Amino acid sequence: MAYTTINKSTDYFNTVLYVGNGTAIGSGGKTVTGVGFQPDFVWGKARSGTDAVDNHVLTDAVRGATKYIKSNNTSLEATDTETLTSFTNDGFTLGSNGQMNRSGNNCVAWNWKANGAGSANTTGSINSTVSVNTTSGFSIVSYTGTGSNATVGHGLGVAPKMIYVKGRNTGSTNWLTGGTNISSNWASSLHLNTTGALDTYAYWGASAPNSNTFGLSTDGALNQNGINFIAYCFAEKTGYSKIGSYTGNGNADGSFIYTGFKPAFILQKRTANAGSWNILDNKRAGYNVDNNRLFPDTNEVENTADIVDILSNGFKWRNTGSNYNNNGENNIYMAFAEAPLVGTNNIPATAR
Repeated sequence: MAYTTINKSTDYFNTVLYVGNGTAIGSGGKTVTGVGFQPDFVWGKARSGTDAVDNHVLTDAVRGATKYIKSNNTSLEATDTETLTSFTNDGFTLGSNGQMNRSGNNCVAWNWKANGAGSANTTGSINSTVSVNTTSGFSIVSYTGTGSNATVGHGLGVAPKMIYVKGRNTGSTNWLTGGTNISSNWASSLHLNTTGALDTYAYWGASAPNSNTFGLSTDGALNQNGINFIAYCFAEKTGYSKIGSYTGNGNADGSFIYTGFKPAFILQKRTANAGSWNILDNKRAGYNVDNNRLFPDTNEVENTADIVDILSNGFKWRNTGSNYNNNGENNIYMAFAEAPLVGTNNIPATAR
């Protein structure tokens, strides 16, 4: 019996590692391969190095290559012909911008497949441009705020369980993160670029997203009049993605979180108190418990603390750290699969 709707997860999400060469586009740049598909959303970060400008760099096919935003601060969208300059059928090309291609730096890129540059969506009260992959439950949504209560079409066909929104051409606005795992009625949110605890302002309007749209309040963080916004929307797919919450136990024999698949990517955050977001994946380091992490809210390089086991059906904390396993505290997470627990070939996955 298959426990998945997607037998080959790497058709829709994949992580690649590479070493920067610092070469400008005019001198050949750098081509990163091994993604396995043409990515529509690339999230890159230098893992090594000491330069303080090596931020998280997020580029997508809706806004277009050469345009990027950073997860670890409130800065506006930037355009740079020496950053990610194109999406290829197996990865992407880079210029000399040091944030993703500093010579000698070890780097990582997390890649998702949507549906290219997108198309018009008129489902909500605000028209949007949507690039969507309904099979994997991921859409990229571009819209312009009105400053009035509104709805925006997301194209998923099911209600998203997590949405990340950032203003592209406004002043200092935080990344807004909403989800059913954060608050069942979306009455609370988190900020991807900060360590802060729950923000209880009703950013998402009067109700949770539905199968067609998500709501916007009048707040400038996601609906300032005349400002362009980008949203990354995620729905769960059995055996491929899991968006949920868990309670820490404060023990070195830590909490086990069942996902129903062997995770390839884990994004986690404590909610009641301040603490960094954590990203772990199946490509950095290489065995349990040695799974290195990066922090979306800071430009820090890779942390090598041994904190988690990646298992065939989920992940288990192996450390008492308060940012992910504080006794009795709620945490949220989003995970994507390396392999389903059991695929259509009926072969079970194994732990890392």
